[in-house]
Amino acid sequence: MSKQITTRKSALVASCEAVFSSIYISWIIFKTCVAERLVYRGDFFFSTFIRFLPIVTQIFLWHKVYSIGTSNQIDSLNGYSYEDMVTYYLLAMVARAFSSMPGLASGIGNDIRDGSIKKYVIQPIDLLGYLFWHRMAHKLVYYLIATIPFAVVFYFCRSYFPTTPSAEVWLAFVLSLLLGFLVGFLLEALIGLIGFWFLEVSSLLFIYMMFNYFLSGHMIPLDWLPGPIFHAIEYLPFKYLAYFPAAIFLEKIPPQNLWFEIGVECVWVVALLAANRIMLKRGLKRYGAYGG
Repeated sequence: MSKQITTRKSALVASCEAVFSSIYISWIIFKTCVAERLVYRGDFFFSTFIRFLPIVTQIFLWHKVYSIGTSNQIDSLNGYSYEDMVTYYLLAMVARAFSSMPGLASGIGNDIRDGSIKKYVIQPIDLLGYLFWHRMAHKLVYYLIATIPFAVVFYFCRSYFPTTPSAEVWLAFVLSLLLGFLVGFLLEALIGLIGFWFLEVSSLLFIYMMFNYFLSGHMIPLDWLPGPIFHAIEYLPFKYLAYFPAAIFLEKIPPQNLWFEIGVECVWVVALLAANRIMLKRGLKRYGAYGG
């Protein structure tokens, strides 16, 4: 009996040590990636600031579409006023800042093609875990630097925003942004892992980005689409990358459906995580360790 208790204690201690070791490794990866991003913070700040310039173009574009200030002014277009459209576009940009993962899929594909991915096989570092913390560090530095441009843009566009949403809407909005980060990360990682079979994923990535731009609602709100098309794509994961957070803030999601939609997004996160794990496991089994 005492032998069984001792064995169980040893197993518990070993499990705790493994957990703490994993947490420590994740912290080291995160801290190193943050330091790496801050090395060229001047260039990073400049490139981040430049990305905000198209906002001005979009605002003038919708100003023209709605014929603001003319005798043909349109008060509402598909249920969106001009103020709603400007707000939608700004919120979609915030959502895309969370969910976009530039270079993730292509980076995984390049690592597979040139053999660099073998470092994740021979070292006690999980590929998906490392990439996750690397992206977390990137987003943290990005938002620290982008706070100023965001604040300037939202200050000048403050009159376009509707009244302050309720606490429930705020909670759902923030949660949708965090879940959108996970959906975006897992989708792009999945595209990159296809490189175990095709080696070159740039064509697949181009097709994915083309569909992503449209189906995520980055170009236009998804509820502008004809009913049958909207219903056909509303349960795909793409809408959670841009449209869904903006629609929550603008209260375009019926209150009775709000948490159901959040639940569907959680299901997509779990399904995509499982798909990534399966793809990684099977891909490593057939990996030939090419490269130097």
